[in-house]
Amino acid sequence: MSKSQSTKNTQNVSQSNAELSNEKQELHRLIESQREYFSSGITLPVSWRKAQLKKLYASIKKHEADIFQALKNDLNKSEYEAFTTESGFILRELSHHLKCIKKWSRTKKIRGDEAYKPAKYNVITEPFGVTLIASPWNYPFLLSFQPLVSALAAGNTAIIKTSEYSPASNKVIEQIVSETFPPEYVSVVQGGYIQNQLLLHEKFDFIFFTGSSRVGKSVMEAAAKTLTPVCLELGGKCPCIVEEDAPVAVTARRIVWGKFLNAGQTCVAPDYILVHESKKQALIKALEDEVFIQYGENPLTNEDYPKIINSKHFSRLFSMAPDASADPASNKIAPTILDLGSIDSSNATTHPSMKEEIFGPILPVITYTELDEALDFIRRLPVPLSLYLFTRNKLTQKRIVSSMRFGGGCINDVLCHLGTSKIPFGGCGESGMGMYHGKYGFDTFSRRKSILIQSHRRDRKLRYGPHKKISWTIRLFFR
Repeated sequence: MSKSQSTKNTQNVSQSNAELSNEKQELHRLIESQREYFSSGITLPVSWRKAQLKKLYASIKKHEADIFQALKNDLNKSEYEAFTTESGFILRELSHHLKCIKKWSRTKKIRGDEAYKPAKYNVITEPFGVTLIASPWNYPFLLSFQPLVSALAAGNTAIIKTSEYSPASNKVIEQIVSETFPPEYVSVVQGGYIQNQLLLHEKFDFIFFTGSSRVGKSVMEAAAKTLTPVCLELGGKCPCIVEEDAPVAVTARRIVWGKFLNAGQTCVAPDYILVHESKKQALIKALEDEVFIQYGENPLTNEDYPKIINSKHFSRLFSMAPDASADPASNKIAPTILDLGSIDSSNATTHPSMKEEIFGPILPVITYTELDEALDFIRRLPVPLSLYLFTRNKLTQKRIVSSMRFGGGCINDVLCHLGTSKIPFGGCGESGMGMYHGKYGFDTFSRRKSILIQSHRRDRKLRYGPHKKISWTIRLFFR
């Protein structure tokens, strides 16, 4: 290497380090400005919070066409799918919070214990402070704004870190946020690994992360260094059990809809099917028929069929199913059913599609003869985010719900448990911790402060020294 080249490389490294240092300082200033804004108390009044949520609602409505176009660019989502799985969900979540936030925010008065009478107890709901919301690329609007709604309703400030894989959506997200809120209240940070690390080295009051288990571990490790509480919404291999009494046609219709929505790039999509051997052939035939009905003879030419987010993920998925119909130019892989044989075959555990979460339009089908076999198979894998069961048998339904560990799920349906604000959504074990949606999201972004209010009028002498023995009067308070 010549001296001039060496000097040039040194200058480039110095410039890169300087840029990194500047970005680190800018992020730190942003977080500190949010901390100062929160400390001013402006975010605390419920009326003020409701006003902010109404502004967000109006902005999302205003930019609806931009949202649709961005999702078309990033994932080739149709307007129907963009609305029903992203912007429509956010608007409904906003409406639910606006309706209930006053009730959720009330101080709860608790009846006091005999030992401390006439004291009164209050439980106050308060925000954490400055929060970080790290969102993924597969549902970029939904998974950025849905937790944001809960964060703002609870009275926090927020920084949204978007995924570098969804640039068109990120641009619109940032536009909506910057037009609606000052940066010291809500701000968007774009970028990749470097920006993620810079943020994780800062001190937040709460971190909400949606993404893979691998990255989730890094987030939790970084949060542990500053004892920052976290909510992790991760993923995993979500099983779908089809018992021998399940009606094949409607079962297949619902599975195909849920599995191939967003081209399978959904953390709660059925990852694999465990079907009773007596129904295998009928189910596979019904699944193939439903793919034809819902996506046409050639899904790759269906303008509304989503694409894989990028070539890296396309290659990973295609390596799992090299016989799948695929188009690398458009990053599309057609819905693909894989018959992996029986549960005790080597394919059931060694096939590439069974070694990791698929997160794409590939659906392995495995047969079992006894339900216990299927349940033992699931238990040997990490705890899934969701579990789906198709059966008419009430005893089987009760048995599986009560004996299996999973985040949440459906009986005789898929995905729909996360479509309402009235029940919580969250993982368990390797699939995450914490929950949100509706009041559960508000609670996740809030903490409870307990207050005892004592009177000066009465003062029990029993608790004060000197103490000689445990009297019968004291024992009465500890029954």
